[in-house]
Order: sequence, then structure tokens, then C-alpha cells
Amino acid sequence: MEKMIFITFDNETKAYEGSRALAELDGEGSITVYAESVIHKTKDGKISLKEAEAGFPIRTVTGTALGSLIGLLGGPLGFWIATTVGATTGIIADLYVAGVDEDFLADASAALKPGKFAVVADVSEEWVTPVDTKMEAIGGVVLRTMRQHFEEERRARDIAALRADIEHLKAEEAHARAERKAKIRTEIDELNRKLQDKLDQANRRAEQLKSEADAKVHALQHKAKTAHHEVKTVIQNRITEIRQDYEHAEATLRHATAKQLRKAAAKLEKAG
Repeated sequence: MEKMIFITFDNETKAYEGSRALAELDGEGSITVYAESVIHKTKDGKISLKEAEAGFPIRTVTGTALGSLIGLLGGPLGFWIATTVGATTGIIADLYVAGVDEDFLADASAALKPGKFAVVADVSEEWVTPVDTKMEAIGGVVLRTMRQHFEEERRARDIAALRADIEHLKAEEAHARAERKAKIRTEIDELNRKLQDKLDQANRRAEQLKSEADAKVHALQHKAKTAHHEVKTVIQNRITEIRQDYEHAEATLRHATAKQLRKAAAKLEKAG
């Protein structure tokens, strides 16, 4: 099961010890770490990225689930917690990419008090005991949540909503008086621009998801070559889960974009 793990420590030495412990668990096959970073919350509340581990499949946190979570922790969380996640568009986008819910984000933010350090990791984990045992021994406090895959559904809903708005305005334009038509056409053009931006974003995200899934599968296949039989079975299950998750995400994004392309093609055919 793919999860986001957040482990807080009182000092930097313990945080790096926790980071090494995760790497050891990854090496023995107890978990699989896809991306991992050590972060620090400064006295003034800012998040400092101390280390972005380069030895795991996802070699940069930028634009990834892990990067989005770290960005959220360093963002305007006081405002977010006091109101709702819907109040800030940037927070919504990062929350969906991170694949965590607002409860986990609030808990992680509360645990990472000024001056503390944390290890944040995107992992596959079937049982919690290996990580919990290691981290408790060195003073780490573990939070974890299942990765949720609602980013793709959100993008598809955004695209569908823009399409619906455009069709509604087109119907209104057809019956509008001359002085209103120009204004409605301007609104339609602006919505079409936004729609194209959303479609481009969905296509770029689909490519990024494929790259991440391929990197994870490749790393797991490499581990399986030298693993014992029991561990190989676990690894194969992880590979299957990653592929299924990617196929679901990719299908959702592609469906949203393909539908728009089919409509555009139909209009061209009619015009011809």
C-alpha cells in the first residue's frame, strides 16, 4: 500500500538517523521508499529542505507528491487551518497532488513545531511495525496516511465544468441581441483559453505520472532480482499496485482530454 510517512524528531542528528533507518528498511525489503527528504521548521516557522535523498527512484521532489506536501507544510497553514482548504486555490492543487487529506496535513503541521525536524517519505508499506519500531527506538514520532488518488478526478471535473460553462454561454449567444453577443463571445474565448490550459496541464501531469510509475517499477524489479522468495512476492504485489494506480490515473486524465479532442474533430468534420 502506498503511503505518505511523516516522522518528527527533536534534532537534526536524530532526523538523519531516522533517514538512514528508512534506507535500511528499504534495503531489506520491509518497505519501499520512492522519495524521501529531511526538513526543518525554523524558529520563525519557515520550512527548510535539509536533504532531498537522491538514492531513491524519484530523484527530485519538485512537482511530486512529496514536494507538494513539503510545500503545503511551508505554506499559509495558519490561514488554512483557521478557514477551509477551499479558500486558497494553490493549496487545493498541492493537496490533491500530495494525495493526503486535510486531517493528515493538519496533524503533520501541528507535530512539526518550530525548531523540530522531520523525515517525509513516499513509501509502499504492508505493515507498520518495522517503521514504528525503528523510529520509536530513536525518538521519532510517526504519522502516516494512505495515498489518495483524487487529483485526476479533480482535473477531470475542472475540465467538465469548463466545457459545461462554454456550452451554456454558446446557447445564450445564439439567442442574444447584437450588443450582447460580443461580450458573450469574449467570455467564451476566455473560458476556451482556460480550458486549453487545463488540457495542457492534464497532458503534462499524465506524462509525469508515467515517468514516476516507470521509475518505481524499475527500482522494484531491480530489488526483486536479489530478494528471497517471500520478499519477491511482496515486491510483485507492490509492482501490481503501482501499475494499477497509474492506469487508473492515466485513464482518468486521458478520458478528460480525449473527449475534448473528439469534440474538436467532430466540429472540423462538420465544417468540412
